[in-house]
Amino acid sequence: MPVKKTVLVVGHGSRVQKSNQDFEAFVSRFQQLVPEYEMRFGYIELAEPSIKKALEQVAVDSKEIIILPLFLFSAGHVKNDLPLAVYAARQSFPQVTFHVARPLGVDPAMLKLVAKRLDEAPRNIKHSAEKTVVIILGRGSSDPDANGDFCKVVHLFEETSDYARVVPAFIGVVQPSLEETLERIAKERPEAILIQPYLFFAGRLIQDLQTKVQQFSKNYPWISVTVSAPLGEDQILFDLLKERIEEAEKGARPFPCDNCQYRVPLAGLEDKVGGLNSLLWSVRHSFTHNQAMPHSHAHSSVKKHVLVCANVDCVEQGSIGLIDSLRRMVKEEDLGKQIRVSKTSCLGYCGEGPAVVVYPDGIWYRRCEEKYAEELFKKHLIGNELVSEIVDHIMQ
Repeated sequence: MPVKKTVLVVGHGSRVQKSNQDFEAFVSRFQQLVPEYEMRFGYIELAEPSIKKALEQVAVDSKEIIILPLFLFSAGHVKNDLPLAVYAARQSFPQVTFHVARPLGVDPAMLKLVAKRLDEAPRNIKHSAEKTVVIILGRGSSDPDANGDFCKVVHLFEETSDYARVVPAFIGVVQPSLEETLERIAKERPEAILIQPYLFFAGRLIQDLQTKVQQFSKNYPWISVTVSAPLGEDQILFDLLKERIEEAEKGARPFPCDNCQYRVPLAGLEDKVGGLNSLLWSVRHSFTHNQAMPHSHAHSSVKKHVLVCANVDCVEQGSIGLIDSLRRMVKEEDLGKQIRVSKTSCLGYCGEGPAVVVYPDGIWYRRCEEKYAEELFKKHLIGNELVSEIVDHIMQ
């Protein structure tokens, strides 16, 4: 009996455990539909196992691995974080063949799935499609190429639908925001608005969406607003993912670079271009969505600089004990030339302390009590992984 090929499904990861559970249930369901493959999963960030650990675990007992990113478009995670992880795995396991599938992207199947979700949405039947505006709501990305692909999907759907208008909006990162889009549409006096979340699962962004819709409905009670279900599990999606696996096995290129901000000098984004710069931005982004700006030093810089607030409020919350514990660990491991722990004045998080910032990563932590000292030291300062329970400024 031939050995099954392993498919490693890669998800983003979320601080909302329900989202991670939905992702893992999705992988389990997919496994049932494609029994010819062995399904495993890993996360880019915010959940375990990380993509690095998952690749290491799978490579131990697999000769051929297909890496399948469950991502809608190619943005920073797919263009940088994933290739870096695959490169490291190939160096560590030269006997294993790694194939990388491309994300879902702009595909007719996704238009069919959007139409299906909108048809399934409960709404007042008196509102005709001709008097209904559809908002397709994306998460938003720091990568303009991914945002462009999202808008292309929206435009293609508009041209193939009977709705009065179909417009894009974003829940975060870029414009137009959902709030301003709703306000603009309200001036057109439609009978109804349908909002289709262009997201896989119902995480924190869906909770934020419901709150925004409730506020809009209070201001415009005469407009019927319905939120349809996220894309979620569907045979349409499973069939498309199987296509992506088969493409990868045939050697299709997974990383199109025609408009990639890390390869092409787009106006205003030139500083991200080039091998070293793209890797630096990727490493920072693997820690946080708030990418730290590169900076130079006139002296030999430490690898990690930990700033701990020692103002009155944070001291009362135990910041001095945290500083002492971190400094002791640095000294015991003889890492004084690589890691520096410094006291600072107020970091602006009064009431949420102790506040901690780690540079050059640009990671902010809040409520970082002394009990987190060892985890912060071993996981972040040594292992370059987030202590997700206390991290701040991360959009899930």
